Amino acid sequence: MTAMTDWPVFLGLTVCIFGAAAWLTGTAIAATWRPYWQVVGYGWLLALFDRFLSWGLFGGPLTSLGYFLRDFAVIALIGLLAWRIRQVRRMVGQYPWLFEKAGPLNWRER
Repeated sequence: MTAMTDWPVFLGLTVCIFGAAAWLTGTAIAATWRPYWQVVGYGWLLALFDRFLSWGLFGGPLTSLGYFLRDFAVIALIGLLAWRIRQVRRMVGQYPWLFEKAGPLNWRER
């Protein structure tokens, strides 16, 4: 894969498609009160599949550690962001007498 085709594939496949999957994964994990490290595990699996599709569809390197770590970092960060936002919404929504929202990523005691 040349440098000219690397960024469009990265933005389209990793950020848009697998980023959306990571967002849904993080939201689903938070909705069932599971811990954040599960988002990281599922992000690792999504990054593996992302590398496979990048190789199979666009001729990208399959076993490149650098590309895998880049894809994993983006996918895991999107998933963790979704997990945290959902956790804040659940805590404030389920326990409104105890907590109030203190921004999109945090809550505080009343």
